[in-house]
Amino acid sequence: MLGDCWSQLSWMKQEADPLKKTLVEWLAFNKFGQVLYSRYYSTAGTPRILRKRMLTVALPKGELLKNSIRLLQSVGLDFSAFLDSGTRQLQIPDTKGLAKALLVRAQDVPVYVEYGQAQLGVVGYDVLREKQPQVAHLVDLQFGQCRMSVAVKASSSYRSPLDLPPHGRVASKYVNCAREYFHSLDLPVEIVPLYGSVELGPITGMSEAIVDLVSTGRTLRENGLIEIATLYESTARLIAHPLSYRLNTGNLSDVIAKVRSAVLVGV
Repeated sequence: MLGDCWSQLSWMKQEADPLKKTLVEWLAFNKFGQVLYSRYYSTAGTPRILRKRMLTVALPKGELLKNSIRLLQSVGLDFSAFLDSGTRQLQIPDTKGLAKALLVRAQDVPVYVEYGQAQLGVVGYDVLREKQPQVAHLVDLQFGQCRMSVAVKASSSYRSPLDLPPHGRVASKYVNCAREYFHSLDLPVEIVPLYGSVELGPITGMSEAIVDLVSTGRTLRENGLIEIATLYESTARLIAHPLSYRLNTGNLSDVIAKVRSAVLVGV
């Protein structure tokens, strides 16, 4: 595949189309070029990403949705139909027909953006930190504030992560973040993947601690748990597909500039 890829790229360098030349240069110097070539370039001769001129935005289901829609409304993109309790649509155009939005699970937002099915996305920093997708991180949107924390039973003797026993168990759905954190402490632990009601880990004795996202801390308190460390703070972020961002697909730069301005004035 590599030989065919570079053969095609060499041929494309002779193209007069400046957008194709930009695409060639970006692929040639990006270490993910082979993969990106197969994702974004078709044998028909036109890069897939250049065929889609309407801006597509991936929006997360859940707590970030309402503020995401409010922010986009402030810059002229209205996807408020997603807030209608009677709708079951997962893809809608904005009211002016300028763009469309996809409604997906928060963990899937960077996937749609990385693969080019959406040029923009709104997602929590926690998801980006855990998944490490190949996307452009553009704007801290200043909502959805929460933190990634280590928590234990309040009745335990643990008051610091370093108090945890070597090779103890830590339950989390943020497996990569938890593993990275305890590795940085040089404390060997077993990470137990859990994807719902993580608080039950310490309660049932399956784990000594958990690593989870905390907003108000109410769920922890009501289940007899306390925080003993914070890994990082998380807020909603605006992300973009890297190639679309560079090529300004769907007039991305204008939308991004408006979002930045809206965030600065506290919309």
